[in-house]
Amino acid sequence: MKGFSFRIYRGIPRLRASGSGSGSSLANYFTLPQLKRKASNSWSAVQDTYYSTKDIFERHKVVFTVSTSIASVLTAWAGYTIRHYHETRVDQRLESIEKAMKSSYPMEDPEFKKLVSRNVSFPACIATAGTTLIIGRTQLPSNNAKARATLAADDGICSAMVETYNYPCQEHQVTTRDGYILSLQNIPFGQSGKGPGERPPVLLQHGVLMDAITWLLNPPEQSLACLLADNGFDVWLVSTRGTKYSRTHTSLSPDDVAFWDWSWDELAAYDLPATFQYVYDQTGQKLHYVGHSMGTLIGLAAFSKGQLVNMLRSASMLCPIAYVGQMTSPLARIGADNLLAEALYWLNIHEFNPRGDAVIKLLLHMCKEKGIDCTNLLTSFTGQNCCLNSTIVSVFLQHEPQSTSTKNMIHFAQMIREGTIKMYDYGDEKENEKHYGQPSPPSYEMKNIPSNIPLYLAYGGADALSDKEDVKLLIQSLQDHELDKMVLEYREDYAHADYVMAVNVKENVYDSLMAFLRLQ
Repeated sequence: MKGFSFRIYRGIPRLRASGSGSGSSLANYFTLPQLKRKASNSWSAVQDTYYSTKDIFERHKVVFTVSTSIASVLTAWAGYTIRHYHETRVDQRLESIEKAMKSSYPMEDPEFKKLVSRNVSFPACIATAGTTLIIGRTQLPSNNAKARATLAADDGICSAMVETYNYPCQEHQVTTRDGYILSLQNIPFGQSGKGPGERPPVLLQHGVLMDAITWLLNPPEQSLACLLADNGFDVWLVSTRGTKYSRTHTSLSPDDVAFWDWSWDELAAYDLPATFQYVYDQTGQKLHYVGHSMGTLIGLAAFSKGQLVNMLRSASMLCPIAYVGQMTSPLARIGADNLLAEALYWLNIHEFNPRGDAVIKLLLHMCKEKGIDCTNLLTSFTGQNCCLNSTIVSVFLQHEPQSTSTKNMIHFAQMIREGTIKMYDYGDEKENEKHYGQPSPPSYEMKNIPSNIPLYLAYGGADALSDKEDVKLLIQSLQDHELDKMVLEYREDYAHADYVMAVNVKENVYDSLMAFLRLQ
């Protein structure tokens, strides 16, 4: 009976049929269908090159001779041969990665078999497409002319989202110490106007695979950015390096490997301090900080090192991420246990981009069909979100998810496997010694967060990423925090996405959050 095994090709996880009776790779290579396909590809390449060369010669009034025709054919064949040789080498490397993955995960596990069942239903196709959207599709949009043109035509989040809601918005940029240029938006006041009195600044920091549009996915009456502006706060939104609006650097291009050489360590050490300092300089006031998911992690990490606390008024953490060893998300855990991010890194894929145009269009089309409920696409990744609707999901798919570095995904996988909060582990004592001055990466000590910082922690019982048991570990590590400086908000029915996308998030979370901010 044939089974299934993982196969990663050009950064796209997929399933490949395999069986114990299969022949050698050389035999498979010389099967009739394979030879026909390769011959067809070769002939197409030759034709394309022939006619394009002929067209160029005729356009420039140059005689197209038999010799030039032969030269074009030889060039095409040489290019195809080199490409085929490269793909053969890649296939060999993929085979070794696949063997390592199979040895580290029980492929006959019943739960795994459910994921690769041959009895494919239409809802299963949608779920698979959603999975691809969330954790798998990896490509380099900077090599795509259409993607570059779209990006160039987009002025920024102000014009794309905020101003469409009739809110004032100003675009800013901040440059980090290591050269990344981050997109920053300021909503200075709400629809009712500025009004009298001082407006305290609030910095909103999104999570992994997202950008600042996180805070604008809902209509204005349910979006935190708009609600804060309407309730007397000076709102600032930032997008981390590598996302759509923060893809520039003083000397590097997204096509450069070095552009993606970072994890959330650098977000805590460079992005957050640069953003804090910029907003502090612009407003002359201490900041309220609000993070979601990874946004909480980089905040907690920075504060535990004593950074930024002199500019901090309060810190609010939605779905706090610190300890993740008890994470229940099946997709995240399978990815961590099977070294999927590491496999991409071994294949020299340094940008982890889960967004592909074809997948987005397919999902948006499916979501419009009668009887298709797209509100559960995120369930296997985030947990059972209680309160999303199809409109919110459609807005999400138009703008998210966003790129991060493969190195960042490896860092999260390390945390999941080890259950610790440490800096990135280079997997080699000498490399760790080179970066940290010690053979193993240093830990972030949550207990070192100053006990007098006002903290607001909101978490949900259905969250599969910020699991409530992991949040309890975080709370336990903060047991010496001043009691009147910490507020805990727990909702049994909320999961990870509910805290930024639920239709009732204002009354269930944001009202109490804003009340907390007013007291500080």
